[in-house]
Amino acid sequence: MQTQSPHPTPTIALTGAEFGWGSTGKLSALIATLRDRSPVPLRFVGIASGLSRSLLSAHGIDRWYDASADDWQAVADVARREDVRAGLVVLEGPAAVALEAAGVPTVFVDSLPFLWTKGDRDALPTDVSVYCAQRCVDLPDECRDVLASITNLRWVEAVTAVPDRVRAADAPAGPVHGRPARRALVSVGGLRSPTLTDWTSYPRLVIPAALRALESLGVQEVHVAGNLPAEYAADTDHSSPMHVTYGPLGHQAFLQRLADTDVLLTSPGLTTLLEAGARATPTVCLPPQNLSQIFNGRFHSRAVGADVRVAWPDRVFSEADVLRDRTTAEEAALRLIYAGIATAADEDAVRTRAEVRDGILAALRRAGSGAGWTALADTVGRNGAAQVADHVLDLALRTATAARG
Repeated sequence: MQTQSPHPTPTIALTGAEFGWGSTGKLSALIATLRDRSPVPLRFVGIASGLSRSLLSAHGIDRWYDASADDWQAVADVARREDVRAGLVVLEGPAAVALEAAGVPTVFVDSLPFLWTKGDRDALPTDVSVYCAQRCVDLPDECRDVLASITNLRWVEAVTAVPDRVRAADAPAGPVHGRPARRALVSVGGLRSPTLTDWTSYPRLVIPAALRALESLGVQEVHVAGNLPAEYAADTDHSSPMHVTYGPLGHQAFLQRLADTDVLLTSPGLTTLLEAGARATPTVCLPPQNLSQIFNGRFHSRAVGADVRVAWPDRVFSEADVLRDRTTAEEAALRLIYAGIATAADEDAVRTRAEVRDGILAALRRAGSGAGWTALADTVGRNGAAQVADHVLDLALRTATAARG
């Protein structure tokens, strides 16, 4: 005899990687899309994802559990207690494996398929029920064998929120051609990584450089968004002639800022670049924080047809060296990146900030000549949230129906 579900609606367990806020942006877009496309009400419970909880608070997550994503027993307990019918996991492979082991069919979203080499294969949930890989500008040869080993691979378009409105795609960035930018948004994302010991080194170098560059171009208003160190906790910076505010933004608030800003300066997280591109927001890529952001910045400049990325000075780290080291595994490359940024922040901050400021100014001027700002989103596509949501709903509704007999 089949037992009746204790909940009148299907429950979906979700989790994202504790690695910046890209997972949070995708989860936000996916939750909204799932609610919109589902023929029945849905419940959501979250596992781990501590960095994401405050930013997802507006989405009505029924309950969060502190269970570690790779703790099979703890995940199984959550699945049983909440009668979970499907899992939705963004970039957190161990969580997808744990949910599947608990008998929960799971959709895994991989927005970085271009990143993986043979050294990363064991960390990927290759046998998950549905593995959604986000389309990318280029797929290096090192990735192809890894992706070929995935059992249920489905390619999807960009997993982002669909914009309500889009400005003209060829609008210049503003700081040149007699069109001074009035508003700017600086975004450094979540800044976290499981292997990063001091996540404050990056913003201590890059935020002052970005503000000085914008100030020299006459920008009037700037908001600095992200998971910021304590020194940026104040709402307003009274030391600058610009009106500068600081603080994290929920996903919808961030998208509203994107739509209303004249220029975005962002560490090149892929979700942010795609969401800005979907809204035709002129964008300059700040120096990369990690390995994936090197690829993202290059993909973005190639797609928009303008060199609008800022690289670190070679003495911080050489991108050529990083890309060579990635052939063994991502972790080797990350060690080189993190060590270089930390050393620059501790031993050579003044010179590094000045060089980064000059790089940002040069990139802003190139951006001001115009670019195809929607091109990255056009290349990757814009309907990934709906495509992933349909896979999740198929699993959740099918298992819920089977449980009712």
